[in-house]
Amino acid sequence: MFDHTKYIPFTPIALPGRSWPDQQIRKAPSWCSVDLRDGNQALINPMGVEQKMNMFDLLVKIGFKEIEVGFPSASQPDFDFVRKLIDEERIPTDVTIQVLTQARKELIERTYKALKGATRAIVHVYNSTSTVQRDQVFALPPEGIINIAAQGAKWVKECAMRYPKTDWIFQYSPESFTGTDSTHAIAVCNAVLDEWRPELGQKVILNLPATVEMSTPNVFADQIEYFCRNLTRREHVIISLHTHNDRGCGVAAAELGILAGADRIEGTLLGNGERTGNMDIVIMAMNLYSQGINPQLNLSNIVEIIDVVEDCTNIGIAPRHPWAGELVYTAFSGSHQDAIRKSIQYHKEHDQSFWNVAYLPIDPRDIGRRYEAVVRINSQSGKGGVALVLERDYNIELPKWMQIQLSKVVQAKVEKTGREISSKDIKALYENYFVKVDDEWNLKYYHLQHNQQQVDAQFSVGNKSFKGRGAGVLEALCSALSDQFGCDIQILQFDQHAVGSGSDAEAQSSIKVKVGTESFFASATSSDSSAASLQALLTAFSKTQTASSVLGVA
Repeated sequence: MFDHTKYIPFTPIALPGRSWPDQQIRKAPSWCSVDLRDGNQALINPMGVEQKMNMFDLLVKIGFKEIEVGFPSASQPDFDFVRKLIDEERIPTDVTIQVLTQARKELIERTYKALKGATRAIVHVYNSTSTVQRDQVFALPPEGIINIAAQGAKWVKECAMRYPKTDWIFQYSPESFTGTDSTHAIAVCNAVLDEWRPELGQKVILNLPATVEMSTPNVFADQIEYFCRNLTRREHVIISLHTHNDRGCGVAAAELGILAGADRIEGTLLGNGERTGNMDIVIMAMNLYSQGINPQLNLSNIVEIIDVVEDCTNIGIAPRHPWAGELVYTAFSGSHQDAIRKSIQYHKEHDQSFWNVAYLPIDPRDIGRRYEAVVRINSQSGKGGVALVLERDYNIELPKWMQIQLSKVVQAKVEKTGREISSKDIKALYENYFVKVDDEWNLKYYHLQHNQQQVDAQFSVGNKSFKGRGAGVLEALCSALSDQFGCDIQILQFDQHAVGSGSDAEAQSSIKVKVGTESFFASATSSDSSAASLQALLTAFSKTQTASSVLGVA
C-alpha cells in the first residue's frame, strides 16, 4: 500500500542566527575519493586487482591527494591491495591513502598491519551513533555509544605508536550522523578528541556522514553549522562530509555543508556507491569550475574518466548525467540550436574573454567534448541547427533563406523516419536537393563582353549554347534562358561569399529564382566567382518543368 502517513517528517534543529545562507564558496574543499572502498563495496561484482589499480591510477592522474583504498580488516582482497600499493611503491609522495575500520581492537590492529611501511596514511575509524541503531541494534544508552567511540579512538592511537616510521592521520566518523541527535553527535566526537588531543599539534579529521540522506539539504547545513559552533577544539579539526544521494540531493547537501563550515568532501567519481550512490565529485567539482573556482582536480578528459569508471564498475553512465553525459552538450530543439549558433558566433566575433554562451554553461572543449556533440538533428530541430551542422562539419555557410529551405527538406526526412539524422546525411540532402545537377545543365564555358552599361554574354551549357544581354552576368544568363525557353525568370535572392582563404579560396554562390509561379533554390562553388554564380542559376533552373522537358523528363 502506498501510504505516506506511516513516515515521520524530519525535525529541524533550532539554529537561531544561522550564517550559512549568507556565505559563498570561494575555493575548493579538500577532496577524498572513496571509489575504492565505498564505491567498490556497492558493486555486484567488486573490482579485481587490475581494475583497482586502474582506478587508483586514474584518481592520482586527476589530482586526488587523499584516496580511501579499502577496508583491509574486513576484506582479504582489500588487505592484499593495500599491501600491493605499499610494497610496490605505487603511492606518489604527495598522495595519502586512507583505510576504514570499525572501532574494534582486533580490526584496528589488522588495519595497521595492512598499512605497515606506508609513508603516510589516514586511519579512518567509525561506529554507528544514530538513534535508531542505538535503540534497535545495539540496545545501548547514549553513554554506551560514546564509550565505543572513545575506546576505538584510544586503540587507534595506541596502535599507531607501534609504527613510528609512518606519518599517521586519525579520522573518526559518527556513522549515520544525519540520524543522530546533534548534541549526542557532538558529545561522541568530543570524547574522541579527548583521546586524540589534536591541540598538541596534529590535526584530526571528523567526518560527518549522511550515511542515509534523511532531510532536505538546508537541514543538513543546519546540522553542520550547529556541530561546528559547539564542537570543542574546532580550530584543530578538519570537518569532512560524506553524503549519499538517497533523496537525490547529495551534491546540494555537500555544497551547503561547505557553506556551513565544512572543510573536506568525500565522494566518488560519477556517483557510484551504496543504494543511490555517493556524492558525485565530478558534479560538485564542475559546479565550482563553472563558477570560476579552481576545483583542484583535472577533469579535462571526461571521456577517459568515464571509460575507466565504466570498465572498473561495469556500470554505464547515464547519457544525461550532469556535466559528463553524452547528451549534456547536445541540443535538438530548433530554438536552442539557433541560440547556440548565434551565441557562439557572437563569442568569436567579439573575442570575449569570459564564456557566456546560450544553453552552454561551460565550453565543452574544457572537458574534452567537441562542438560536434552540441547540436544534433531530429524532428524537433530547426533551421539554425541544420545550418550549424553544415558549417561546423563541412564549412558550408548558407544564408538564412537557404537555411529555411534546407531545414524543410531535413525536417521532412526525419519526420518520415522518426529518427535522428547524422551530419553526413544532412550534407547528402543538401547536395542532392541544391547542388547536384545533370550534365546537361553544367556550365562548360562562358564569355563576357562589356558594352557600355551592358554585358554581352555567350554560354556553353551541356550540349547547348545561349546568348544573352544584361546589366550583369546573371541578368545576361536570365535573358538567354528566357529567350531560349520562353519563360519569365526572376532572381529573388542571391548570396556569395568566400570559402577558405588565400590561393585555395573558392566562391560559394546561393540563389533563389522564380520561374513562372514557382521558386527554386540552388548552390554552387567554384574558384571563379562568376562561374559559381552562373552555375547556381543553371542548377536552380534545371529543377523547373521547362528544363525537365528539355531532358525529356515528364
